[in-house]
Amino acid sequence: MKIQIINGPNLNLLGVREPDVYGVASFEQYLEELKRRYPDIELSAFQSNVEGEIINKIQETGFSFNGIILNAGAYTHTSVAIHDAIKAIPTPVIEVHISNVQAREDFRRQSLIAAACRGVIAGFGLDSYRLAVEAFR
Repeated sequence: MKIQIINGPNLNLLGVREPDVYGVASFEQYLEELKRRYPDIELSAFQSNVEGEIINKIQETGFSFNGIILNAGAYTHTSVAIHDAIKAIPTPVIEVHISNVQAREDFRRQSLIAAACRGVIAGFGLDSYRLAVEAFR
């Protein structure tokens, strides 16, 4: 099984960005933990602050991977283009958020990509990614 993790804007700052919201571990540290936990799954990770690069990665992996875990960050609430990219591929996508977006600012409560995804997991810290991996097993 091959799963592509795609992280959007500002997620490259995990571990230093708002640690009270996002925790103190970097995504790279957590990815190594995931790979140890799931040695039978090929986990790849990609991060970009650029919407078009995220769309390119969805298109690149959306025809050859078994699943995509997507934390689109702030683009979750603004990007019709990412929604359309998800709809254009056969690979299922699970939307993931580290924080509970429903408990945050009003603008974070609407996802423009959720309707194109298989499901949404939010609010479990970095463990949201593990829960998404489990959903693909």
